Amino acid sequence: MNFDFDTETAEMRDMVVRFARRDLGDGTAAHDPEEFRRRWQLAGKQGITGASVPAAYGGSGLDAVTTAALMEALGYGCADQGFAFSVAAHLFAAVMPVTEFGTEEQKQRWLPPLASGEAIAAHAITEPHAGSDALNLQTRAVRKGDAYVVNGSKCFTTNSPVADVFVLQAATSPGGGFFGLTTFIVEADTPGLTVGPRYDKVGLQGSPTADVYLTDCVVPAANVLGEEGAGASIFSSSMKWERTCLFATYVGAMQRVLESTSEYAREREQFGSAIGGFQAVSHRIVDMTIRLESARLLLYKAACGLAAGSDDEVAPALAKIAVSEAAVQLGLDAVQLRGALGILGGEAETFLRDALPSRIFSGTNEIQKNNAARALGLAGRRSRKRR
Repeated sequence: MNFDFDTETAEMRDMVVRFARRDLGDGTAAHDPEEFRRRWQLAGKQGITGASVPAAYGGSGLDAVTTAALMEALGYGCADQGFAFSVAAHLFAAVMPVTEFGTEEQKQRWLPPLASGEAIAAHAITEPHAGSDALNLQTRAVRKGDAYVVNGSKCFTTNSPVADVFVLQAATSPGGGFFGLTTFIVEADTPGLTVGPRYDKVGLQGSPTADVYLTDCVVPAANVLGEEGAGASIFSSSMKWERTCLFATYVGAMQRVLESTSEYAREREQFGSAIGGFQAVSHRIVDMTIRLESARLLLYKAACGLAAGSDDEVAPALAKIAVSEAAVQLGLDAVQLRGALGILGGEAETFLRDALPSRIFSGTNEIQKNNAARALGLAGRRSRKRR
């Protein structure tokens, strides 16, 4: 087992880190749509927004392991975790479904601008009454001739205020369970599609998020992704990418915060000594390191399975849980070790705020544990009483 990156991947990671530090900023202009798109286009020119898209459609053609390595470098180099999150959500929740399930015509039409950074994608699935219960969507799509008429609303839709294209889930067979959902590609300027005000979130401020409303929105049947009834399968596939490669950005950000925290502990003096020499401090930093390295190993194990074409959904779930829990605890530790400085803004507090949502999006950690329990043959089984 070789845990080192090859030379080409290592050089790519270094390039991404240098680019992110130089050109992506710290998120101080997070609410400026023009600045967001400027940085987005720069990331596109670096091959980041289309990292896992085949080269034939304008992407970088990277496999899941190398894509995760790139995303880790992005999280490490970009102080604006919200922007890194938006890039990853665009690629894994919206672009990869088109890559894996789109017709040749759909891929030729939408992938080149999405991969190059010319266009931004959003994935619209979550609804006010359908979060973890993703099969219970209230948004309806009714077939009328060569088109579908879509009515409903979506919430917590990442990138929606700036998106050019939506990959949208709607119920075409209400109550149809796993086969009742259908995925549509909907352009942002389609009549009947509107986006609400941008959310003011506790973290990930650099990632624009809002509600999406659909009122008699007419979508051509040619824009169905996959086929009618395949929505849940498409969503499940995209989540394997998201729960693995998106969370690599958090691995990179954790490494950055761990390094700055260690440096602070070496420089900050109390009682005539650097606080890093105090066992209470040094042991906490060691614990931070253990959580980070353990989470990283689980994430790359999931990425290896994804690259090999594995159907395993447990490894991505475990990676998602491990990374998100480690991120929140590492953020708490980084704040605590800085003392009062930790709550006055700065890298540690910002990272903690950005880490908090990670236990919720991409399927809550509780749902991931349910899924893993079912795979282990535990959940859903009734006990048998002895006679």
